Amino acid sequence: MSADGIPGHDPVVPAAPAALRLRGRTFDAGSPAVMAIVNRTNDSFWAGNRHGDLASARRALDAAVELGADIVDVGGVRAGQEGEVVTPEQEIERVVPFLARAREDHPQLVLSLDTWRSEVARVAAAEAGLDLVNDTWAGHDRELVNVAARAGAGYVISHTGGLPPRTDPVGVTYPPEPLGVLDDALRTLREGAERAVAAGIPPERVLVDPTLDFGKTTAHSLTLLRHTAAIVGLGYPVLQALSRKDFIGETLDLPADDRLEGTLAATAVAAWLGVSVFRAHDVRATRRVVDMVASIRGERAPLVAVRGVAT
Repeated sequence: MSADGIPGHDPVVPAAPAALRLRGRTFDAGSPAVMAIVNRTNDSFWAGNRHGDLASARRALDAAVELGADIVDVGGVRAGQEGEVVTPEQEIERVVPFLARAREDHPQLVLSLDTWRSEVARVAAAEAGLDLVNDTWAGHDRELVNVAARAGAGYVISHTGGLPPRTDPVGVTYPPEPLGVLDDALRTLREGAERAVAAGIPPERVLVDPTLDFGKTTAHSLTLLRHTAAIVGLGYPVLQALSRKDFIGETLDLPADDRLEGTLAATAVAAWLGVSVFRAHDVRATRRVVDMVASIRGERAPLVAVRGVAT
């Protein structure tokens, strides 16, 4: 039953996606999740999310929760090849104490670790507890999915075109163009999700992420965004990390500081097509957009409905 009380599925509205269940909460088309980003680095691509200082990171965490974040994704290494080299030991020092403090301060918050290293996730799971492991480099460390499974955490499957961690794309092709990238992403995400389930992670805790920008040109990222419904059709909850990315910057010829509107436009399209988890720098704006789209889809009732109603 939709939020407007109409039974069955409206053929005009894309089909509802699979639900994600983490820490006793359910996220779906009617209750989409906003995943706030807290980068424990000094060199993140957007200056607005550099929290190398622990006090700054705690302020960012508290603000994200207040503004409506459901999940907080904590990372200790910049994704691209620019920036400082970070050893596993340094990454652990950056993320584990912060995750432990976050769990103490916000017991019901879903905590996610952004890492490709199994040793980092193993320590984090043991010392702080994890609800989700966000593997943004497509299983480069084959043990990482097993660490997530043993911890009882969810797992994010990504698509990077086969590139190793911290590699920026150069001369990337997915023949035959223009849909070769979609075929490759669907195959990679399906196989990754099947491996995660085989490792012991329930399907409702497996997220698939087309991972725009990673191993892709701007045209590739736009193609995958346009075909979001096909990714939703894999039958797993879908994560989109769109926030202020280069494909938005190149599309509009804008620097990272000026990419909010483009991000929100992409977010609205993805939400309409069935994405239910959004990794975002701008929590309040993203929260409002995805909730509004959920109501347009008929999956979420308006919070107030008095206009034109008889009293």
